[in-house]
Amino acid sequence: MKNQETLNPGKLRITIILSVIASILAIPLIAMQFTNEVNWTLSDFVIAGILLLSTGLAIELVIRNLKTGTLRTVILVAILLALFLIWAELAVGIFGTPFAGS
Repeated sequence: MKNQETLNPGKLRITIILSVIASILAIPLIAMQFTNEVNWTLSDFVIAGILLLSTGLAIELVIRNLKTGTLRTVILVAILLALFLIWAELAVGIFGTPFAGS
């Protein structure tokens, strides 16, 4: 019989979130071994990790607290949109803020 810890869906989702973050961050790390076009510093990895972790935890919070409905969908879409806009701004500076990476 399985114990209660292995059946906890919240812990499973947190493990999945951390695994996905590690997989996403492994892509530029591996690419840096084969090309000079990808040139991330330690701070790039830290910032990307923080951004992905905060997004994953925000999504987990919404999933735990809002069971169904349009509000849940709207909030999840807003979280993902914020992730993509912040990532794009940090990468290429689409809005021209001082945080732009170019």
